[in-house]
Amino acid sequence: MDNSPTALFDSYEQDFKTIIDSIREKLEVEAGAQKGEQRKATLRRVEMELDEADEMVSQMEVEIQGMPQSIKSKYQIRVKSSKGELTKWKKQAVGRPSHVRPGQDILTLRCTLFRYNDTQKDLHLANSRSELLSSRSNPIASDDPYADSDDVNSQRARLLQGTQSLADSTRRLEDSQRIAIETEGVGADILRTLRQQRGTIEHAVEQLGQADTSIDRASGTLKGMVRRMYQQKYVTVGIIVVLILLILIILYEKLIA
Repeated sequence: MDNSPTALFDSYEQDFKTIIDSIREKLEVEAGAQKGEQRKATLRRVEMELDEADEMVSQMEVEIQGMPQSIKSKYQIRVKSSKGELTKWKKQAVGRPSHVRPGQDILTLRCTLFRYNDTQKDLHLANSRSELLSSRSNPIASDDPYADSDDVNSQRARLLQGTQSLADSTRRLEDSQRIAIETEGVGADILRTLRQQRGTIEHAVEQLGQADTSIDRASGTLKGMVRRMYQQKYVTVGIIVVLILLILIILYEKLIA
């Protein structure tokens, strides 16, 4: 593992370039050839990637605070260049042609919010840094009276950046928790609906069972009736045959007499 002071910075910068390449591909190639819902979906992905790129720039700023003074200025220039490129792509995302459909209005508003949030965050960081750096004249500002003031200020600035990143991560976790709770509620509603449908199906199956029992009973009754009908038919035929024989016998005796 590379333990150099610039290793994490280089990693974040590489991730930033990868995200920017993806944004460039979506805005210059995909969005131009798409229409309707596909274009809206592409612009939403661009919005998410702009947010990720902004996070990478913030992480790069955090890493700069812990670098030696001899190389810090060079990396600050690289961060400034990355910020400029990110701002350029945000403006391009906002400045797409007006015929992009109503979904583009959402992207325009959110990109404007990106710029507003960036400005607010920079102002907040600047004020916090000023408050921390102004405490240099306070004798209790550091536990070590012999500590190098530049190192102390660097550590304070880096701690401030880390705190800001932690706050952003906490906000994202809260959003994820809220979405999970909403999803859980939807899942509970689906389960209730499934239970109701299951009860309906079980009731229908019970009714079908009762109908099958009734049909079996009726079938048995019909079979008994058919059997008795055949029995009566055979008895009737037997009586007729006997009567015919008696008539023949009587006629035969009369003829002989």
